[in-house]
Amino acid sequence: MIGCLLAACIGGTPLPAQQVAVEEFTLPNGMQFLLVPRSDQPDVVSAGWVARVGSVNERPGITGISHFFEHMMFKGTGTIGTRDPAKDARYRAEQQAVRDEINQLVWTRQYDRFFKGEIDDPWDPANDTQQLRVLRGRLDALIKAQQGRGAGGPDAGTIVKDEFDQVYTRAGGSGMNAFTTYDITCYFITIPSNKLELWAWMESDRLHDSVFREFYSERDVVHEERRLRTESTPTGKFEEQFDAMFWASSGYSWPVIGWPSDLNSYTFDQAQEYWNVYYRPKNLFGIVVGDFDPVIAKQMISRYFSRLVPGDREPPPVVTLEVPQLAEQRMIADGDFPPGIELRYHTVPAGHVDSYPLDMLAELLNERTGRLFTGLVEGRGIAATAGAASDTRKYAGLFAVSAHARGEATPADLEAAWYEELARLQDADVPDRELRKVKNRLAAENYRRLESNMSLFIQLAFAEAILDWREINDAPAKYEAVTAADIRRVARTYFTPTNRSVAIYRRQAN
Repeated sequence: MIGCLLAACIGGTPLPAQQVAVEEFTLPNGMQFLLVPRSDQPDVVSAGWVARVGSVNERPGITGISHFFEHMMFKGTGTIGTRDPAKDARYRAEQQAVRDEINQLVWTRQYDRFFKGEIDDPWDPANDTQQLRVLRGRLDALIKAQQGRGAGGPDAGTIVKDEFDQVYTRAGGSGMNAFTTYDITCYFITIPSNKLELWAWMESDRLHDSVFREFYSERDVVHEERRLRTESTPTGKFEEQFDAMFWASSGYSWPVIGWPSDLNSYTFDQAQEYWNVYYRPKNLFGIVVGDFDPVIAKQMISRYFSRLVPGDREPPPVVTLEVPQLAEQRMIADGDFPPGIELRYHTVPAGHVDSYPLDMLAELLNERTGRLFTGLVEGRGIAATAGAASDTRKYAGLFAVSAHARGEATPADLEAAWYEELARLQDADVPDRELRKVKNRLAAENYRRLESNMSLFIQLAFAEAILDWREINDAPAKYEAVTAADIRRVARTYFTPTNRSVAIYRRQAN
């Protein structure tokens, strides 16, 4: 099938858009479900659920809490993940009491010492007072006892490690995972079709009865994740700083994983409050894609997910808009990395009329036949790699161009070359043949993304959370309608010097 599609591309004929048939229904408690029965992959189903919440919904003080919940949701419930629910609850209550004492001491005495310049990090245990050391020791002992690593040994512990995954694996499930972005949080797994009822029970149980087990010890896991992904990479901290510089006012300015001081600070009570707002049925939706009977599936879903209780508070709207950028911004970073550059421009959110020509413009610049490769890599020979991305999020957007220098070329050479390529886009329309080729390539890519159950699941998750699931069916026509004049117009509108932020990466001299 793909070979036929590519043949159609070569012939210059627009590709027909594939329509995805989705059955939508909503439970009385407000939770929505999208069902896509299909037999492409017999006897298996990709299923999961999405919370319409991401880091953009956070605030200073609790940044990273959406991603932290992603970790918490795998720790089990009152039924799964423990061999003694009552004893496990006592451990959690005792840990909370001790940690609350630690927080109060750090926020007052340690922060005061930090502001006075007496210590360099209020959360570093090396800077603890004797009182804090004692409290940390008590908390550590409680955590070890709950995990079965204390004086009583494994028999004294209450945690059954990774039981959620074990139950699914024994039933033939695979690929259980989750992710958090700026705008959504998503949980998913692939299971045999005859285990759909197990999925409905398991997922409704963790939405109904999650107990946030290992709430305090899991912070160390997230800190390690942050260290590996951000702090230990050559450009990680600089990229984080560039984000914070680029977004002046919106919630996109902080990293999804959160700022370290916030990750250390938020309390169980704050987490519970966040849960009660964003993880209630009206802010959730489920997706089931694969080989199943929708009539039976709806019965199972209704039986188990109907037990979820609607929340008392609606999620507040995101009201802080990104302020217009009035002057160019620059960040110059020196380190152990190849010379390179990234240029960003503020654009529009997903679904905006200009988001489609901006996406098409990124396609024109990318791939080996795109203008960045032919212009900077092959043509001028100054770049080892070059690419562009149109990142249209729920509440705002950006367009980024990046490149790494080759040979003796400098970031200044890359920047100048981009401005030359940009001038071509702003001064003349893209030729019809070039635009047709890119449109057909994009159509083929969109078709391929709908081939597997899990790939379609992911597309539905993003479309429904950010716009509407129907965007999967409607977007191809919108991209097909983009004209050369549209592309030229958005290049002129958004790619201006005052709307530009530039990150320059220079190799540090030895």
